[in-house]
Amino acid sequence: MPRRTLSVLAAGVALVAAASTAQVSAGDRPPAPQAPGARVVDVMTFNIHHAQGTDDVLDLRRVADVIRRSGADVVGLQEVDRHYSERSDWADQPAELAGMLGYHVVFGANIDKEPPSAGGHRVQYGTAILSRHPITSSDNTWLYKSPGQEQRGLLRATIDIRGKKVEVYNTHLAASSQADRSRQTAQIVDLIGAKKPGVLVGDFNALPDAPESQPLREAYTDAWDGFLPGHGEGATYPASAPTERIDVIYATPKVTPLLTRIVTTRPAASDHLPVISKVVIGP
Repeated sequence: MPRRTLSVLAAGVALVAAASTAQVSAGDRPPAPQAPGARVVDVMTFNIHHAQGTDDVLDLRRVADVIRRSGADVVGLQEVDRHYSERSDWADQPAELAGMLGYHVVFGANIDKEPPSAGGHRVQYGTAILSRHPITSSDNTWLYKSPGQEQRGLLRATIDIRGKKVEVYNTHLAASSQADRSRQTAQIVDLIGAKKPGVLVGDFNALPDAPESQPLREAYTDAWDGFLPGHGEGATYPASAPTERIDVIYATPKVTPLLTRIVTTRPAASDHLPVISKVVIGP
């Protein structure tokens, strides 16, 4: 292995160790401002299929258990129901998951309908971002859609990681229209830019080498091809026998992916497998 590669690897390991030590020694004390320097964060993307697993059992707590065991600090969720229908017991899934995990949460409604009865909750479906660290701001931008296609969005959350801000983006692109996905990926690149440290996660409904994925590949780093490349093909769908790598984590130029892996459970908590990446933010 070249000497420069060894040096960079040693630096990456040192960063991880330093970050872990800082978190343990801090205990329950309020975190001190420490904006200078890097932060190491475990970021996950997980299409939860409204918490219905490969065994057809609806189990939101099982989804929470997968996230908890993974050690993820920040999670982008797709196919999340909020008072949507009987298929998810009319639950407020983002709020319930946040409660189970003790995380902060924001939700982006891409389907948003009137309550089924007077005084009831709005019927919503979309994406969510869970974070161990405080979320200081968020917004959800609807993406381009052609007639007859389902509305998709780009959910953004600014997360304060011990004094350093990072932008986390979460999306779920069109399932049945390559033309829509092409417009959506170009729009996402325009919305994110490259000025601030950021991570983009999502179910892109396209392989990374597909034509519609190229705007993302050109602008950002695919975490699977990061400093230590992921093991195997990285397929995440269908969960029971994965053949398609459509759940992906991308990093802006100011974020460095160190190691990325697939999280597996049996039976799977969703029809997708989650992906988790350890990334370095800044300095």
